[in-house]
Amino acid sequence: MNTASQTLNPKTPQALSLNGSFLSRRDAFDWLFAVLVLAGTVFAFTRYADFMDVYEKAILIGTAPCAIWLGWFWRPLRALMVVVAALSLLAISLYQIDGGAQLARAEEAFLLKYFISSQSAILWMSVLFFMSTLFYWGGLFSRRVGDSFELLGSRLAWVAVTLALVGTMVRWYESYLIGPDVGHIPVSNLYEVFVLFCWMTAAFYLYYEDRYDTRRMGAFVMLVVSAAVGFLLWYTVVREAHEIQPLVPALQSWWMKLHVPANFIGYGTFAIAAMLAFAYLIKQSAGETRWYKLAPLWVLGVVLCLEPLVFRQSSMEKGGSYWFVYFGISALIVAAIMLGRQRIAERLPSFEVLDDVMYKAIAVGFAFFTIATVLGALWAAEAWGGYWSWDPKETWALIVWLNYAAWLHMRLMKGLRGTVAAWWALVGLAVTTFAFLGVNMFLSGLHSYGEL
Repeated sequence: MNTASQTLNPKTPQALSLNGSFLSRRDAFDWLFAVLVLAGTVFAFTRYADFMDVYEKAILIGTAPCAIWLGWFWRPLRALMVVVAALSLLAISLYQIDGGAQLARAEEAFLLKYFISSQSAILWMSVLFFMSTLFYWGGLFSRRVGDSFELLGSRLAWVAVTLALVGTMVRWYESYLIGPDVGHIPVSNLYEVFVLFCWMTAAFYLYYEDRYDTRRMGAFVMLVVSAAVGFLLWYTVVREAHEIQPLVPALQSWWMKLHVPANFIGYGTFAIAAMLAFAYLIKQSAGETRWYKLAPLWVLGVVLCLEPLVFRQSSMEKGGSYWFVYFGISALIVAAIMLGRQRIAERLPSFEVLDDVMYKAIAVGFAFFTIATVLGALWAAEAWGGYWSWDPKETWALIVWLNYAAWLHMRLMKGLRGTVAAWWALVGLAVTTFAFLGVNMFLSGLHSYGEL
């Protein structure tokens, strides 16, 4: 992309072409993918229908056309879905033995033990996201011609997303091996939703990376994914959260299958927007030497380096050394960005691209967060007898919604751009993080089943 106009026009999906109808432009692989999705839906329905109520059957049937459309809209998803399905079915087949103790196969079968049991796959996901982040940053600092580091970072992110999805699917199956009354979709506790956040944020970023034909944004976006992975690993050690537990009564609802993923599309895209806002501010302050003009770096340093204090009680009980390592790595990251900000600014995409992706990420996140809020109200009416109760979680969800509604209003009506928009997006992530984690840590209410 050599001109400003090209920069503002990402690669468009074939669906936007004016020549011919949408269906007439499908090739043989598109139709083969559609057949595979429909066959998989029929297989899942015939095999697992006894475990589903009528609403869950409707969700399964509705998932098929959605998956087909997504695979047609963004073709890399076709390969992702096929590979995830194949590896998940392979893992499930390895659990099939006569008699009991099927879960023990996770420690006996080589592939399960080291690669595709739920816990193994999620651990691989964690390692690969860390490696992807390192390679993305290597690409920003490298003086080599080309972007081989960033390409490798992108490929590792794809593999990490794949293994995260495999781990999620296999964990779903493993929960039913414990007992039919225990089985549930793995989006019910902080461990499971952090896995959801990691792969969903990375997947949305990879979409923008492909559409804008640049990998230079990955270093910043993958920072927030790696931070989530870091919390996930700590939480696993402290709480042994990887153990599958029965659902608490409040979560025993099919609404959870819709509400939670919609929420985390919002969280993930808001995080992407905030990290690109941070990149925008770094690019803007690259040539500055006055300390007060480097405010974005000071903010990052305070947030990263003081985060261990938030978890000080748990750190004192268990895993305290982990947070000391986290503190040291955070300090190194801030120092590296401070010293290399000039080169980072040169390698980042234009201000127009960063601003445009930030806007589109917030727009997508706001749409899904709105859907999630409405679904949450319907779920609350069924579970607690009222659509809204001003529970702390609900109140802060409303604050998040109002914040991004105001951001989008100012963008569309008043032409909000640049520095103010970027700082607002950063503040929005802080508000969103408190709504997600802070409420669980410091407040109580009807959602107290998710506390740390």
